[in-house]
Amino acid sequence: MQRKWLTKTVFIISLVSLLNDAASELLYPVLPIYLAGIGFGAMWIGVIEGIAEAAAGLSKGWFGKWSDMRGERLPFIRFGYVLSSLAKPLIVLFPNIFWAVFMRSTDRLGKGVRTGARDAMLSLNSPSEHRGKVFGFHRAMDTVGAFIGPSLALWWLMTHRGTNIKEIFYLALIPAALSLLVLLLLKEKKTPPTGNGIPAFKNMFSYWKEGSSEFRKTVGGLLLFGLCNSSDLFLLMALRSIHLSTGATYFGHHFTANESVIIYYIFYNFMYALFAFPAGIISDKFNPKTTFITGLLFYAVTYAGFSWLTAHSGNDQQTFAVALMILYGIFGAVNDGVSKTWISLIVPKEDKGAALGFLAGGSSISLLLASILGGLIWSFAGSSAMFGVTAVLTLVAIFYLSVFTNRPGDSK
Repeated sequence: MQRKWLTKTVFIISLVSLLNDAASELLYPVLPIYLAGIGFGAMWIGVIEGIAEAAAGLSKGWFGKWSDMRGERLPFIRFGYVLSSLAKPLIVLFPNIFWAVFMRSTDRLGKGVRTGARDAMLSLNSPSEHRGKVFGFHRAMDTVGAFIGPSLALWWLMTHRGTNIKEIFYLALIPAALSLLVLLLLKEKKTPPTGNGIPAFKNMFSYWKEGSSEFRKTVGGLLLFGLCNSSDLFLLMALRSIHLSTGATYFGHHFTANESVIIYYIFYNFMYALFAFPAGIISDKFNPKTTFITGLLFYAVTYAGFSWLTAHSGNDQQTFAVALMILYGIFGAVNDGVSKTWISLIVPKEDKGAALGFLAGGSSISLLLASILGGLIWSFAGSSAMFGVTAVLTLVAIFYLSVFTNRPGDSK
């Protein structure tokens, strides 16, 4: 008899993620607009996002390991969500680079505190035969929030044209507060601790040595792709730039460039939410490796398309941009949940927090480098070059993962 996959714990964690992501994604598409408005260009936006992700990256593996040692996940999940909920709206308090970096880093640090523990709790509360389905469901719920958030931002911009954009940041407090209330419903059955005290900070990435050779090969390939996976803010900046003078028209209604950016982001999140759960089911039915590599092909096509889009002008730009964001949404649905499924199937039960934390942390460090390099290429060679280089490097990552890694359960 198969065990039930949608447990109360899985549902509550997913609902909390939905509400928290509604707050985050309400702000995300307007963040480059706000940063550009106070004088930050592509290079500085890449630096801000890179440092913010590094804050998460330098903590995810460590907090994941700590949750394993304590045999409990809930305190880390709660503190992480509280930290992010407080930091989100405060970025607009002072319009300078240092405050923007500090608040974005605090927000992402909250993600670092909770991610390894949360993913471990999801994994521990799901049968192995339904692991992809559970992570897919969580990503789908998370992305429903990512659809609701920018929809609220679009509504606010359309009904408050001419209003200070900073007010949108305070609107994000509502879903953030709701996520904390739902989090109070989450309970945990503790597991036996695996150590005393707290892990040494210098050992936050120690699982690289502790894990199997298959873990290292697989994570190495995933992190190689991470070096191509720069901040999505670059995509939003490109979309805004192509509509800066004329805006865009959808369903007979004309939208400004700022509103157009949010509409594209809604397209992306709609496709993400639509495909996240099916992607998990497909990875269970076939295998995470094939599913993930297929997603990378969508990513490479998207970035190659943006390289062409930003180098050309014409009446077909809007239609082409929508098509690219649909492809990018499919990639997003496959990328996160399936990679976690892949790793969770090749590590022991007692190491899941450390292993998933290591993956999340390493990915964030890769994003730091990718975002800074992306910003530099954009600033000195243009956006088309930045997107083109990313597409080519993604093909290299696809080759590595195809040739040098195994499917879970296979051996060479």
